[in-house]
Amino acid sequence: MIEILASPAFNTIQDLGRHGARRFGVSTSGAMDPVALAAGNALLGNDDGAAGIEIQTFPFRLRFAAGTAFALTGADQESTLAGSTVRPWWCAWANAGDILTIAAPRRGARVYATFGGGIDVPRVLGSRSTHLRGGFGGLEGRTLQAGDVVPIGSVPRSTNGRFDFGVAPPDVAIAGVAPADARVLRIRVMRAGEYDLFSEAMQAKFWSTQWKISARSDRGGYRLTGGKLTLDAPVEMRSHGVVAGVVQVPPAGEPIIQMSDANTAGGYPKMAAVIQADLWRLGQAAPGSLIAFSEVSYENAVAAMAPVNDYLAKLRATADLYRAL
Repeated sequence: MIEILASPAFNTIQDLGRHGARRFGVSTSGAMDPVALAAGNALLGNDDGAAGIEIQTFPFRLRFAAGTAFALTGADQESTLAGSTVRPWWCAWANAGDILTIAAPRRGARVYATFGGGIDVPRVLGSRSTHLRGGFGGLEGRTLQAGDVVPIGSVPRSTNGRFDFGVAPPDVAIAGVAPADARVLRIRVMRAGEYDLFSEAMQAKFWSTQWKISARSDRGGYRLTGGKLTLDAPVEMRSHGVVAGVVQVPPAGEPIIQMSDANTAGGYPKMAAVIQADLWRLGQAAPGSLIAFSEVSYENAVAAMAPVNDYLAKLRATADLYRAL
């Protein structure tokens, strides 16, 4: 068990998402940075999809009720365990009574705390992820609050096990990924269904603009400011299915990127879609960040996942070796 001592707002239990329920109008939810969550689980020997805590408001504090292995991944942050520093992208062992404090990140937006055995809350529609609008999943379908007691899986510490090592984050380890502190985050997209409804001038504006993530953004979607994309004439559209990464353009002209808690359907024109390999990078972009779009082909979008999958596979293999020492 762990006890939450401080959790300002919007911190939730998430796994890799609730897949297969969109046809019922249930959004996928899941970690905004699935690579960070999977990496934290790999450090501990959990399944990739074990549930952890997605922390996006700080400071966050918890107390361990028993000896437990844990890992911190995602945003670059400063943390302490029983007064000693815990590095980002690191796993460690906490003793009963130890307090973990996670401060606001230096870079990035979300920290992932994973625990040996994973968070052991009930699955709802195949997932432990919190669905805030539906009020289910996670811990009673809500954000975490001070005083909450969260159950975790029981994994006894091996006398030969090792829980004091870390890995390079993906923005360092994966070749070709822009540094996390780059002034403008370059995001790869493919054209979407209604791209050709926009004039050449609007298309050019979409590619050339440095878009700013608005403070009105959340897990449901990132609202972008910096320009307006308008149609020459109004278009009526039937509602259609949408998924995380779709860039829609509402009548006001400022694009919205659908994120983890996005609606399952919408009727706004779709300008583009963020490729899967870049969704984790977008999930670490805080409000106020600047992003720009680069077009890639379908073939390149598929190929872009190979380095991400290789990174996670090598991380797991290395972690397994370290724990066996």
